Amino acid sequence: MRVARVDRHAVHVLPLDARWSGMAPDGVPDAGPDGVPGVTSGAPGAHAGDELLRVDLDRDGLVPAPDGGRVPPTVGDVVVVGERLDGAPHVTGLEPRRTAVVRDSAGGSSRTQVLAANVDLVLVAEHLDPDPDLGRVERLLTIAWTSGARPVVVLTKADLVPDPDGMAAEVALAAPGSDVHPVSATTGTGLDPLRALLTPGTTLVVLGPSGAGKSTLVNALAGADVVATGERRADGRGRHTTTRRELVRLPGGALLIDTPGLRAVGVVADDAALEATFADVAALAARCRFADCAHRTEPGCAVRAALETGELPERRYRSWLRLAREAAWQERRSNARLAALEKARWKQRTVEYHASTRGR
Repeated sequence: MRVARVDRHAVHVLPLDARWSGMAPDGVPDAGPDGVPGVTSGAPGAHAGDELLRVDLDRDGLVPAPDGGRVPPTVGDVVVVGERLDGAPHVTGLEPRRTAVVRDSAGGSSRTQVLAANVDLVLVAEHLDPDPDLGRVERLLTIAWTSGARPVVVLTKADLVPDPDGMAAEVALAAPGSDVHPVSATTGTGLDPLRALLTPGTTLVVLGPSGAGKSTLVNALAGADVVATGERRADGRGRHTTTRRELVRLPGGALLIDTPGLRAVGVVADDAALEATFADVAALAARCRFADCAHRTEPGCAVRAALETGELPERRYRSWLRLAREAAWQERRSNARLAALEKARWKQRTVEYHASTRGR
């Protein structure tokens, strides 16, 4: 079963087994907030005919993971649902995640947050009005490449600017290897290439800031109101507000995850993801005289030479350095945390061993 929504004490899943469809945890048809038997989403969330089954979680809010541990479930997860003795559904396992869209946590914690799992495409949504934030686009692209999914940049509100194609060309310079599409959910301009991606069984997630028009984009692609949107100003510059992540099945059979606007986006990345986002910088770095060049004051640095000639924009160079530093810092924090957890685990095992042998 596919997790469509996560609450504090339950997951809401798209049943893939007919015996669960339309049944609440107590084994009787559940009247959801809209009075629809079996539907627990309470919003346009599930496509017509889909029924979300609520499955309560254990008190810790975690589910058994493939590695034997316990992890928080996330939207897009594939979970195994069994029966309790009373016949109620119960999560008994989590299938391995093919891909995972992960962000760094806020603050000094080394913990990360999985935003979506088992995603094939990441739609990086950025508005053209106001002007797009190229640093944010690069940040989200790095997260997308790290996930294992393919990123696609979607520039919304193309109807509000005089030259959307020219602006898209500028954004494309910050998104090598990714398709860039200027679109208007209001007029329908530019949506056809995106609709071609909505093949049956494909899972997409939309990432972007508040005000990028993500929910409006989703509804425009679906040709139906599959996610709720808020009020909008007449000039098209108002904000819709998505308050939670939710997976919906689109009429054509694709699955799409809508997400709340991302404010601060911490990067969890590997070298391959950074090289994919900054392919132009990586190509320059490969021409440096020294393999361990830090691209600051070293002689024979091709990156610094490109900066001096204007081949490499100063903004992009600084964005690359910033994201590389963040990724390295997060990796150090994560490694320290994992080491502490492993030490605590072995300490507990030692205590349990001595307790089991006491008195022999």
